[in-house]
Parts: sequence; structure tokens; C-alpha cells
Amino acid sequence: MKMSGGVEWALHCCVALTAATEPVPAVRLAELHDVSPSYLAKQLQELSRAGLVRSVQGKSGGYLLTRPADQITVLEVVEAIDGPSGAFVCTEVRQRGPLAASPESCTAPCGIARVMYEADHAWRQALRRVTVADLLADAERAQGPQLRDTLRGWLTTAHG
Repeated sequence: MKMSGGVEWALHCCVALTAATEPVPAVRLAELHDVSPSYLAKQLQELSRAGLVRSVQGKSGGYLLTRPADQITVLEVVEAIDGPSGAFVCTEVRQRGPLAASPESCTAPCGIARVMYEADHAWRQALRRVTVADLLADAERAQGPQLRDTLRGWLTTAHG
């Protein structure tokens, strides 16, 4: 399974936005994560289209989570950025070549397709069980319980 780099940045933004009490501009989130503002803006637009963040326009505009962090799963973020399609697409290779199986004998997925579909299902189930709040809790265990307050202070203080 390969995900785009945008998934990582989107997840980091969602964790940071758990500390936001007011809209956070995309450029501010880009500065926090040291990533290109235009690149990050694309990820935030995808999160907005998926209904995970909302965009507030105007001078004090920016982004906020649309739901509490414990109600946003990692899978939702992954699908917002990379789409909902499965990683494996069966092309019925067994029906090709000199020893091709007949379409009539291929009414069920082959063993390869079954394994791949099961793996994709397991992967999605694992990501569905983890929320943005879980990611924040993990970061707080690693960086200290004051992380959310530190983020909130940084996001709301003018820098530059």
C-alpha cells in the first residue's frame, strides 16, 4: 500500500487543528510543518471537500475541524486525500494468454484477488479504528501533555 505524501501532511494538520480555537490560515499550517503553502493548500481543500475541515473566508479566515477529533478517523483523512478506491484492481490475468481460463470458470475472485481484497479490508479497518484524537494523544505521550496548549499558542501568535 502506497499513500501520497499529502496524507501525512493532512493528518499533521488535523492534529494541529485540534488545538485551534479560531480559524488557522493555510500559510500558518504550512509554516508550522515547513511545507510549501501551495502544496498544503491543496491538501486542505481536499479535507474541506470531504467535510473534515471547514474553510472560513476573510481577513481572519482559515481552517477548523468540522467535528471533534475523536469523530474523525485516519481512514477518512486518507480517503479525502487519496480517494476511496482500493489499492488492488483485479484485471483477470487468469483469462489471458495461451492457457486462459474461460469467463464461465471465473465466477469468483481468484486466490490472488481474495488475498489482496482481504489485505485492503484489514488495512482500512485498522485506519478506521484510529482517530485524530488518538494521534494527538500519541503525540502528547511523546512530546508532553502540554502539546495542545503549545500548538494553540503558536497558532494564535503572530510570527514572522
